[in-house]
This record gives sequence, C-alpha cells and structure tokens, in this order.
Amino acid sequence: MKFNNFVSSSRRKNRKRHFNAPSHIRRKLMSSPLSKELRQKYNVRSMPIRKDDEVQVTRGHYKGQQVGKVVQVYRKKFVIHIERIQRDKANGATVHVGIHPSKVVVVKLKMDKDRKKIIERKARGRQADKLKGKHTEESVAAMETS
Repeated sequence: MKFNNFVSSSRRKNRKRHFNAPSHIRRKLMSSPLSKELRQKYNVRSMPIRKDDEVQVTRGHYKGQQVGKVVQVYRKKFVIHIERIQRDKANGATVHVGIHPSKVVVVKLKMDKDRKKIIERKARGRQADKLKGKHTEESVAAMETS
C-alpha cells in the first residue's frame, strides 16, 4: 500500500535518485547501525557515519572482532575506509578497502554538540512512538464519566 502519492515506487526512478543524490542526502543514506550497548545507552538504532567513529565490520571478507577507526567517509562512492582494513596493490602500495556503512556496526561514537543534539532528537521521537496509542488510567476514567 502506498502512503504518499508524491513518492515514486518505480525501481528505475529510485535507482536514479539514489545514485545521483547530492552530498547532504548521501550522508543520510550512509548510516550505520549502532552496537547493542550504544542502542541501549542512547535509545537510537542507527546514525549517519562520521570520520572518527570506531566500527566493527559485520559482513564480507573483512568481518571479524577487530575494531577500527573510520579514516575517511567517501560519499561519492558510498563507502567508508577503516584504519587497518587495507590490501596490497600489484606495485606494492597499500590502499584502503571501501566498505559500505550498512555492513559495519558502530562501537564508539565521536561525540560533539551537534551529534548529541541529533541523538536527543531521535531518542525523543522513539519515546513518543512508544507512548502513542496508549491509554492511561486517567484518560479511561475521563471517558467513562462523559
């Protein structure tokens, strides 16, 4: 069921908008889930990834227990580069391997005032959703008397 008639459900148009997205929208598209501990702490499921976050790869060839710092967020290619995840080129040089942010989990966030604001705003939204549709004893009593 379609909720908004102004948003296309065409695969072709969605792919076009995804791959031609400007940088400020790519930031949102490049979000990573938070670890279970951070999810409990902040009451937020995912965040747009950022340069000095510490992440753990959960999918693909490089998945494992080691935690690495994000060295670069390459929005043009929809990938992030992580500290110790590199490979050797044929000429002997080492290059970072690009990994999509959805395939990592954030273990430690780089906090500043803007990030704190985002987390508070998202957590407030989740609290409102939990209370939505619930009747309190007072509201039930008020309905019965009227």
